[in-house]
Amino acid sequence: MFIKMHRGEDDLILAACDEKLVGMTFRSGRSRLDVSEIFYKGESVGKDVLIERMKSATIMNLVGAETVAVAIEQGYATEDSVIEIDGVRHLQVVIM
Repeated sequence: MFIKMHRGEDDLILAACDEKLVGMTFRSGRSRLDVSEIFYKGESVGKDVLIERMKSATIMNLVGAETVAVAIEQGYATEDSVIEIDGVRHLQVVIM
């Protein structure tokens, strides 16, 4: 998985995706999901590092079956929160 941390004014944003999806764009109806290298391609990591980064994030933008599954396993979201665009799983999480 690729992960990249972005710092906002009051937030720490985790962008993470399955490696095979980076650089691709998916469309379904009026929805579009751009898995841009600029936003997502940072470190190539395994599940343990992704879990550690999730603990410090206030916002998570996650793409791909493997990456989204980790967030659900860790209790950050449920299956009902996941959307699919052109068959690709996408999840946004805001920690309040």
